[in-house]
Amino acid sequence: MTEHEIREIVETQRKFFYTGAVLDVDYRIQALKKLQSCILKYENEINDAIKKDLGKSAFESYMCETGLVLSEISYMLKHVRKFSKEKTVLTPLAHFHSRSFKKPSPYGVVLIMSPWNYPFLLTIDPLVDAIAAGNTAVVKPSAYSPNTSEIMKKLIEECFDKEYVALVTGGRAENTCLLNEHFDYIFFTGSQTVGKEVMKCASSHLTPVTLELGGKSPCIVEKSANLKLAAKRIVFGKYLNCGQTCVAPDYIYCDKEIKDRLIEEIKQQIEKQFTTDALHNDHYGKIINRKHFDRICGLIDPSKVVCGGRSDADTLKIEPTLMDHVTFEDAVMQEEIFGPVLPVLTYDSLDEAIRKINSMAHPLALYIFTNSKAVARKVTSECGFGGGCINDTIIHLATSEMGFGGFGESGMGSYHGRDGFRTFSHYKSIVDKKTWLDLPMRYQPYSSLNEKLIHMFLK
Repeated sequence: MTEHEIREIVETQRKFFYTGAVLDVDYRIQALKKLQSCILKYENEINDAIKKDLGKSAFESYMCETGLVLSEISYMLKHVRKFSKEKTVLTPLAHFHSRSFKKPSPYGVVLIMSPWNYPFLLTIDPLVDAIAAGNTAVVKPSAYSPNTSEIMKKLIEECFDKEYVALVTGGRAENTCLLNEHFDYIFFTGSQTVGKEVMKCASSHLTPVTLELGGKSPCIVEKSANLKLAAKRIVFGKYLNCGQTCVAPDYIYCDKEIKDRLIEEIKQQIEKQFTTDALHNDHYGKIINRKHFDRICGLIDPSKVVCGGRSDADTLKIEPTLMDHVTFEDAVMQEEIFGPVLPVLTYDSLDEAIRKINSMAHPLALYIFTNSKAVARKVTSECGFGGGCINDTIIHLATSEMGFGGFGESGMGSYHGRDGFRTFSHYKSIVDKKTWLDLPMRYQPYSSLNEKLIHMFLK
């Protein structure tokens, strides 16, 4: 798509936004229902497209993508009227007689840029929130997941006119053109490197942003943990989508006393969940492309592999891999892995582990496995991270009742449910001052009486 075509879409959407059509909550509800109906209509095609891009099974695609989007739509349909209402707040006595209220208002034309690892979920989920809040939207999915982009383009064009929602395909050239345009809000999910560029471009227009990034999310296993259950849940969270999940446990940080037992439990769970031949398991996905395949393989130190380690360049599959005797200086600990490789590191004391985690970039997620409430409270209170779980992995993002987002280097802002509506809304603070009474104390000339009254009202 050319620069001229992209500019035309943005200008057309801005004109449409200012007609006021999207301010009508009924209009938004009908749009969400149409989107819901279309997703159900093309569910099989969506699953097939995700399978082609990432090798996911239909079950995993529904569990982690389509189903979550449908859940978000259902949530918004149930709550959008309530979320859209003005909220009256207390008015100071000094403003007597007035009504103060907060009015949720859409930003206008928003840009949603999504990644390839969950191409349907991370594109349509924020779109649902943007529509519910009353915005128009330009959607730009990743060029690395072309099959999913194609079915989303078909779905969106069937549901919406371009003046309301438009999907732009392409690569870096299109991304650059989009970021040069003036949007009213930008929502980006992807790498920290690109996130910095998005923020830099947004600053030229003073456009607010939400950045959903990533990082090395630690999985702490404390010595009181149920190791069998911990291993089962860690293996699920780490190797889901072949490790290509922004909130996957990036590494295990465990008490040295229980490391060997934990490793044995993890090895058993890998075999149980993925069989002894994961490379030929139809329910186990693949790496998105050769570039990322080679990068991940380069992080594997064969001398430290205790499980897995094999790969197939023809199918872009890498076995669920476990590495022991890893240090923070190893290559695998220098970047977010974003693949099916799980290093195990140890600590001597929990305080040492907390200090080390806090010395690193703030992760998007943190997981703590323990049977001690005091330990769980200590870790979740003292460590800085976006969100996480106690005695589980991943599942904190699968609810519309809590916002999901990063912190520090792992991003800013959040979405899902009410938080998603708030992200795409500006809350106007308004005072409705009545005309039948006008207190004179604020006007000049000031007097000692005025001063006494001001002190009385503002204390």
